[in-house]
Amino acid sequence: MSSDSQRLPDHLERVIVMTMHSRIRGPITVSANGNPSAVLAELQTTFADFISAQRREMDQVNASMDDMASRLAAAQIGGGSMPSGPNAVNLRLEREAIGQFIKAGDPSALINVNAMSTGEDANGGFLVLPAMSDSMTTKIWDQSAMRRLARIVTIESGDAWEEVIDHDEAGAEWVGETAARNATDTPRLGKLIVPLHELHASPKTTQKLLDTSFFNIGEWLEAKITDKFGRSEGVAYISGDGILKPNGVLSGTPVTTGDATRAWGTLQYFATGAAAGFASSSPADALRDMVWGLRAPYRRGAVWLMNSNTASKIDKFKDGDGNYIWRMGMTAGAPPSLLGYPVEFDENMPDVGAGEFPIAFGNFALGYVIVELASIQVLRDPFTNKPNVIFYTTKRVGGDIANSEAIKLLKVATS
Repeated sequence: MSSDSQRLPDHLERVIVMTMHSRIRGPITVSANGNPSAVLAELQTTFADFISAQRREMDQVNASMDDMASRLAAAQIGGGSMPSGPNAVNLRLEREAIGQFIKAGDPSALINVNAMSTGEDANGGFLVLPAMSDSMTTKIWDQSAMRRLARIVTIESGDAWEEVIDHDEAGAEWVGETAARNATDTPRLGKLIVPLHELHASPKTTQKLLDTSFFNIGEWLEAKITDKFGRSEGVAYISGDGILKPNGVLSGTPVTTGDATRAWGTLQYFATGAAAGFASSSPADALRDMVWGLRAPYRRGAVWLMNSNTASKIDKFKDGDGNYIWRMGMTAGAPPSLLGYPVEFDENMPDVGAGEFPIAFGNFALGYVIVELASIQVLRDPFTNKPNVIFYTTKRVGGDIANSEAIKLLKVATS
């Protein structure tokens, strides 16, 4: 074969030389005669050197990245050290996400003004700053004492709960040895029916916020919902009217008649002696009437229930000898006492005012029942309203007076 027939085409030879030169960043020499075998041999040798150089370079890059990661973990960021553990991972993912959004463009198109989002501080934007404290300052809301005081019944299924009520007595009479035995009254039974009502919440947040927040937004939202459910229930247990919600302690129409003649299910009240507050003379007498108006079987375990504003008034009452009738707890965490009985605070109770019922006294474990299904249902819905994730949350709960003799009320009235 002639020398000319063994040469590579000029344009192909130039392409090979230019390509290898650009990749290897070094000079490449090709034999003058352009013999294909010689050219290929040179190319194979040069390519092997190139692979070795590339491997050495990659090892150096990996070593540098490891060193940078170690330095970053020890660096002081935002006035504090880089978080360790899950927070460090979340923060790294957060920064990667921020970088991706910076490259992709403005993320404001993902924001729904009615949902939590990263673009508005008050709606979640505070949560995706480059570095944040591991804790959160949280407003503490007032929770009802009723869940601690009342009887709680948990059921697995159904939309109502029923209980037989034994609120009557059998008749009896004294007789002589040979006297006729007359028929006596047979005790009657009643039934308490407590329907369950649905409490619902559907907060939503953007998927971006879930992905970029430094803590678990889903768990936080569920905790907030649970807290709100508890407070909503607390309001209903005190003043609920039974329409789509439980019947509260104050929902009926209390009367002044005693246990012997009062209709079952109706509470008894005692008046303060003044139209808009307590009587100017011996204001504590109405409270003493409540204590002795509650029959002895119920006084064991009885407590007072009022809000803080009412307590501030009662706290100033004195007996005939000038001694305060209010007693603070003797140990840390112990409740105060009034006329020898513990005081529980529920801010859902009304303030002292004309016609109001600011104080209840009784055995709430016997007097009020709360019925609920076993758990709160949470459905995480990322599909209905993209890019928002909806946390559809429901709870079924009911409540009502179980024993109307076990609770007494104080009414702000002259009689």
